Amino acid sequence: MDLLALSPSSVAGQDLYVPANDKLIGARVIYAVAPAMGHNQESHPESHLRVPSILNALQKMELTPEPFSAVFVAFCLGGVHLRMLEILFQQVASVACDNMYRWLWEFRGSEIIELQNFKPASVDDIASIHSRTYVSGLEKAMDEASQQDIIYIEGTGPTYATASTFQESLIAAGAGISLVDSVVAASKKSQDQPIGFALIRPPGHHAIPKGPMGFCVFGNVAIAARYAQRVHGLKRVFIIDFDVHHGNGTNDAFYEDPDIFFLSTHQDGSYPGTGKFDEVGQGDGEGTTLNLPLPGGSGDIAMRTVFDEVIVPCAQRFKPDIILVSAGYDAHVLDPLASLQFTTGTYYMLASNIQQLAKDLCGGRCVFFLEGGYNLDSLSYSIADSFRAFLGEPSLASQFDNPAILYEEPVKRLEQAIKRVKHIHSL
Repeated sequence: MDLLALSPSSVAGQDLYVPANDKLIGARVIYAVAPAMGHNQESHPESHLRVPSILNALQKMELTPEPFSAVFVAFCLGGVHLRMLEILFQQVASVACDNMYRWLWEFRGSEIIELQNFKPASVDDIASIHSRTYVSGLEKAMDEASQQDIIYIEGTGPTYATASTFQESLIAAGAGISLVDSVVAASKKSQDQPIGFALIRPPGHHAIPKGPMGFCVFGNVAIAARYAQRVHGLKRVFIIDFDVHHGNGTNDAFYEDPDIFFLSTHQDGSYPGTGKFDEVGQGDGEGTTLNLPLPGGSGDIAMRTVFDEVIVPCAQRFKPDIILVSAGYDAHVLDPLASLQFTTGTYYMLASNIQQLAKDLCGGRCVFFLEGGYNLDSLSYSIADSFRAFLGEPSLASQFDNPAILYEEPVKRLEQAIKRVKHIHSL
């Protein structure tokens, strides 16, 4: 297990921090962690324990290095003691690294690598999607948040801020940007292209250009899409959003853009009430937004059918340069905030199929972004099984899924929904 320096490079005057070229060869997964531990409200469903729980599951399934993960997770969960910190500092101090702020952790040979201490997104990066008035207003609100501990930044909505929210949201967006840099660099060096996964919070797909919404502060996937276009010249971006809730913020950001295709599957009638069949984009962007509301109770059968009959033909016709994924795990049957019936196996299928789609259409360039998922067990093990899919290893879903709790899917209503969306989009 080694701690590896990131190599700075430049594209169009933009400093990029990506793994050294020799480390990209053989990598299968590159992931970044931004847990936003200071952005926390007690009993809020978008818990500060989400990312630590994911890291713990990755470690238990022997996908990430135990010495680091155990210390990090213990620290996040409040159980770290001095001896554990001493061990961690000894590990860090024993490594010579030219840049102490940008590291990579390597494990399982070079199959899985973690980007660490990447640069936060800049205000200019955020302003590619959000109004500068909103961005500056949120930054100024941190003084009030530090005095009151928690403030609400969405009017009567559930989105809050603490004193660290602004900076931690920049870090989350920066994780996505850094992963775009990494997968683009890898696509130039290796035929076995790694996939990126941003294990980040706050989530982003509800955040609208003018402000926060639905637990989301900045539109992480939208910011990364604009960055991919601006910095890497990846003109055509295909965004898949399989969160149980409609990604209205991403939808709105690109509603008139013909070069970014936004495709969302979500539970019909769920928050925030947007994402209807007839929301297809407008102006030059007409036809590059596809919304498929799934009937309540839809599960694995539904999503396999949707992938084959809707997602694949849309992506093939669009011919993307990169695929970005708003990966929400709240469609899981155990999740408390909705009533779809995805399973761990469903998410394994999606991870595997999206990875293959990216290989077929855009040189494997693909980055996943954590969105929702509020049952810590189903969230954690679904993501861990997604990592196994990326590695081409068999699913362990049978260890976590309980078929006895599933009920019959609404096949007829699903068929009608698919038929309708295929008609609207001429699929």
